[in-house]
Amino acid sequence: MLLEFKMKNFKSFRNLVEFKMTPAQKIKDLEYSLLKEKANNKEEKALSSSVIYGPNSSGKTNLIGGLQVFKAIVLRGNIKDADDLTSINIATEKLDFIPHIDSKENEPTYFYIKFLTNNMIIEYSITFLTEKLLSKEKDKRKILEEKLKIDGNNIYIRNEKIQIENLEYLKEKELLIENFHEEVAKDIINSNIEPQELLLNVMFKTLYSKKIYEIITNWFQDKLRIIYHADKIHYAPNLESRIDIKNSNKKLFSNPQINEAVKEIGLTSEKIAYPITDKKDLIFPVSVIKTIDEKGIVVPAEFFESFGTLRLLDIFPLMMATMKRGATLLVDELDASLHPMIIMSFIKIFHNDEINKNGAQLIFNTHNPIFLNKNLFRRDEIKFVEKEEKESILYSLSDFGTSGKNGVRNGENYLKNYFINKYGAITDVDFSDIFEEYMNQERK
Repeated sequence: MLLEFKMKNFKSFRNLVEFKMTPAQKIKDLEYSLLKEKANNKEEKALSSSVIYGPNSSGKTNLIGGLQVFKAIVLRGNIKDADDLTSINIATEKLDFIPHIDSKENEPTYFYIKFLTNNMIIEYSITFLTEKLLSKEKDKRKILEEKLKIDGNNIYIRNEKIQIENLEYLKEKELLIENFHEEVAKDIINSNIEPQELLLNVMFKTLYSKKIYEIITNWFQDKLRIIYHADKIHYAPNLESRIDIKNSNKKLFSNPQINEAVKEIGLTSEKIAYPITDKKDLIFPVSVIKTIDEKGIVVPAEFFESFGTLRLLDIFPLMMATMKRGATLLVDELDASLHPMIIMSFIKIFHNDEINKNGAQLIFNTHNPIFLNKNLFRRDEIKFVEKEEKESILYSLSDFGTSGKNGVRNGENYLKNYFINKYGAITDVDFSDIFEEYMNQERK
């Protein structure tokens, strides 16, 4: 369960930005939608969803992209470039794309995350230097600081030296490795750490706690799901709960929930199926069509179904997996080519505690103002990104308060107020002069 994410000097976000998934004080809207989970014998609350608004080029995608880069660094275990360039978000693999374009050479990047897992609240952060875009000075890349806290207890602080703290807490929680030797660990840990390697993934894992390393990296791997540019994703359903379909040339499986979903919006074929193969990345949906003699033929779904149906076929299995695992899902442009009623249905599912039993979260950005609805989102779930003098800033609707000239009251029409620029993060666009000049040139 994601509680908070911070970053600094990442692309358009030069100054510190804080993205919170904890409920704001005094906000009582839609309390039934809040997630509740125990950590250290105390109940913690979190938002089940957030929507992010802002004009084109304001930095909405960079907010999601920053967390994806942090995830990639944690799972890779260092701040080196990746060997293969396969991600749509190139900054996950080439870190010279990270710094703000106007940042100074010695201006560090900072990532911080706070999340709840295994009945523990974990806070982890790194501060590091990396060269600017197209610079060849790779030797400047190094970690300046790395911190880990669990349930408010400092576990380690790494800067010029490494300080390991609260060993009694780790012993009490049975998190230390077997045959732990404190003096040996102290001697080794300060003499062998590489400036570009994460302490968490190497020395701390080996000398102190493999369990903590696995808890953190498993959460990043399995519970934090980030889709950068939703129109580029392809997500196939799991083979679990499948129904096999025998065909003259192929063996197929269909998922009953996915077929019910696409029939809700209109399915051209008889049903949707997937080829059974070990290569999950190559599992693309096919349309099963019944002919006059009742024999089924199979064609690629992209040749037969509407683009909206194809988008739902990509998104729906991802939503099912997120709900089942109780994961946090961030999607850039979730509603691309999908009707708003489909997105509203997803939002209501995440808000429904009878369905969302595992504490899943949905975070997405959009340009569609129809979701600015007090019956759909809490005020602290509605976020805005705005760019001021080349720098992106983030704020929520709840930051306006409820009193004064700019206050936002629960009964207000959020959509109307957004269009009259009461909340900012909107830009007037008028291409008339450009087209008028162009047409005048054509006449000459």
